[in-house]
Amino acid sequence: MKKYLIYLLILSCIFVCSCGQKKNQQQGEDAEAEAKMIVSGEKWLDTDGNAINAHGGGILYHDGTYYWYGEYKGDSTYWNPKVPSWECYRTEAGGVSCYSSQNLVDWKFEGVVLPSDTVNESSELHYSNVLERPKVIYNDKTKKFVMWLHVDSHDYAKAAAGVAVCDTPNGKFEYLGSMRPNDAMSRDMTLFKDDDGKAYHFYSSEENKTLYISLLTDDYLKPTGQFTRNFIDQSREAPAVFKQNGKYYILSSGCTAWDPNQAEYAVADSIMGQWKVMGNPCSGKDANITFYGQSTNVLKVEGKKDAYIAMFDKWNKTDLIDSRYIWLPIKFSGDSIDIAWQEKWNINEAFK
Repeated sequence: MKKYLIYLLILSCIFVCSCGQKKNQQQGEDAEAEAKMIVSGEKWLDTDGNAINAHGGGILYHDGTYYWYGEYKGDSTYWNPKVPSWECYRTEAGGVSCYSSQNLVDWKFEGVVLPSDTVNESSELHYSNVLERPKVIYNDKTKKFVMWLHVDSHDYAKAAAGVAVCDTPNGKFEYLGSMRPNDAMSRDMTLFKDDDGKAYHFYSSEENKTLYISLLTDDYLKPTGQFTRNFIDQSREAPAVFKQNGKYYILSSGCTAWDPNQAEYAVADSIMGQWKVMGNPCSGKDANITFYGQSTNVLKVEGKKDAYIAMFDKWNKTDLIDSRYIWLPIKFSGDSIDIAWQEKWNINEAFK
């Protein structure tokens, strides 16, 4: 009888230990799965535990790695009284930051790849000026990584586009200077590289009233002079451009300074052709103000069919370094898209 009781006791211990191990394993798996979720509006940390500082940014995919470039904001926000026409909150320009990832969740800080100038006040990259919305594309012919960004004076009167190049995606970029492309103002902007290797510069112009689409030279360093004026007098900014199933899409915001407004998207059969305005792509809670965000980029998830992520900035105008990020999956129905609010989501589950 004693041997039988001891045997039962041993079996019970084994069962309890096994259950405990399975519970711990499950908790570990749950925690890992939770860590891989995209939670918009929360503070995102890099692999060193520091807040990701890459605002108004864009993402380049190259050789199996995603590179996220963005505005590296200073830690002190102030209001510029020399711009009375709108609430010109700003920080000292810190240059352009770069982060890398293989899974779009864990981001390693690669450094500031285009630093601001802290010494030469006459430099366009001086920290007192404006360096915004950097985007990088790779040129297969020249083997150069080409960055365009909005370069402006502190009062936003310069309204120019700057260009920089580098041999590697995470190295120090060489600044080549700025211009007003096609002799027109250039503020909020993005780049788009088409399947045929041609590249285009999209930018808000004419005091942000009209959006220009400009074909770039083969080296991506200058405009060719071939351009179109779009959404004339519609005051669209923060353009984000992508292509899906042969159609071109532009996602943009209205012009309400740092305050959120309703997003809009348009569709075209050709990039320099006629664009059809489709309305607000957002749905769910706070869709009428783009979930308190503003568009900056649309990212194609590599290796997955019809997998695109809409990227927005959730600006905190009185503490700009603490502005957050909103990433949401895009769903397609014919030519229409839907960007639905989700508290949290997993890339693998969203794009099976």
